[in-house]
Amino acid sequence: MFNLSAAVGDVTTDRRGRPRQIRQDGERLLVTTFESVRDETSAYPVETGPRTVFVVRAAGRRYRLVHLARDRRWTVEPLGGREPRMAPAA
Repeated sequence: MFNLSAAVGDVTTDRRGRPRQIRQDGERLLVTTFESVRDETSAYPVETGPRTVFVVRAAGRRYRLVHLARDRRWTVEPLGGREPRMAPAA
């Protein structure tokens, strides 16, 4: 199944350029976990320029955040899959 709902996003980063917060639908979602980071500055199409792809968790949901270096903009794509809830201890 493909999710093609990526949109230009509002992402706040730290000094090293790592995403720390996503603003979506008036909500501020704090990035809690980095699942993967893929730096594509070495091999990229000339037309689009280099990009960095992050897969993160924020507010219990997974997101793909893509930073397009040439345009200095972010795209945000919800990936689905909420974190599993733990059963209460007996």
